[in-house]
Amino acid sequence: MPLPTDKKRLDLSENLLEAFDNVNGGAHPGFRPAHAKGVMLTGIFRPSAEASKLTRAPHMQKDTPATVRFSDFAGIPTIPDNAQEASPRGCAIRFHLGEHSHTDIVSHSIDDFPARTAEEFGQFLAAVAATTPSQPHPNAIEAFLGTHPHALQFVQAPKPFPTSFAHESFFAVSAFKFTAADGHIQFGRYRVVPVAGSEHFSAEEAGAQSADYLFDELEQRISRGPVKFQLVVQLAEAGDVTNDSTVRWPESRKQIIIGELVLTEIASSNDAEKRRIIFDPIPRVDGIEQSADPLFEPRADLYLLSGRRRREADTEAATAKAS
Repeated sequence: MPLPTDKKRLDLSENLLEAFDNVNGGAHPGFRPAHAKGVMLTGIFRPSAEASKLTRAPHMQKDTPATVRFSDFAGIPTIPDNAQEASPRGCAIRFHLGEHSHTDIVSHSIDDFPARTAEEFGQFLAAVAATTPSQPHPNAIEAFLGTHPHALQFVQAPKPFPTSFAHESFFAVSAFKFTAADGHIQFGRYRVVPVAGSEHFSAEEAGAQSADYLFDELEQRISRGPVKFQLVVQLAEAGDVTNDSTVRWPESRKQIIIGELVLTEIASSNDAEKRRIIFDPIPRVDGIEQSADPLFEPRADLYLLSGRRRREADTEAATAKAS
């Protein structure tokens, strides 16, 4: 997928990447600007009967190999798992449809987002980066949150520490348009729900854990058997907003299980795989489309730009090692 040729779009993605770098205290070559610390697992996705009724997408018709990356939020690769900045956690899923063919889902562990547009999200990041302990109140982030209620809601939302990645739920930010074989259209949002159930530490319990407790626990867990998640879609009803990531739908909306992810092992050559893969928030597959949410294209551009930067860092490091 090429970077956009439109200068405004390209400038926006570059500005967002710079904003993340500023929040992270500078760039960390070879790592993502957000969710830098992660682990990649492989397994299979088994669709349910409900999946083929919802969409004609190929991976919803038959068992499909899958790669899943769990991560902490910050763009700092050494972030402790029990640091507040490590939340929300991330879960990115790749469905391997064939050689050089795939579709992805990108989700995080809070059913919310702080901004409707990428421009507004960039302002949020800039306010975070500009805030220092010595600033008088209201400081930069307090001033921003005072005029952006959705961002304030996101910041104040509970973000508990999971006991395991296998005990955490994840939510896609935006809504998607699903088209069935008979042409029926339904909007919905993905949820990734742990079969083992949700389980979280108190802040005091989390503080007693090691800096890598989530990654260590997952490695031990998967050595004993598969880690499983249900892939769920919350269905929109008439009148529900589908083009605004800051507007959530009532919990009373119908939810259907469209399949199960069965993860069986840590990906081989994990470090290289984590840096190489570039997840795409836009599905780009027949039967599932992006909604009119304005976050889709800027997020895809940013992921591609940061992915290319990671790969360039890997190439430079390999060249330096060989010389």
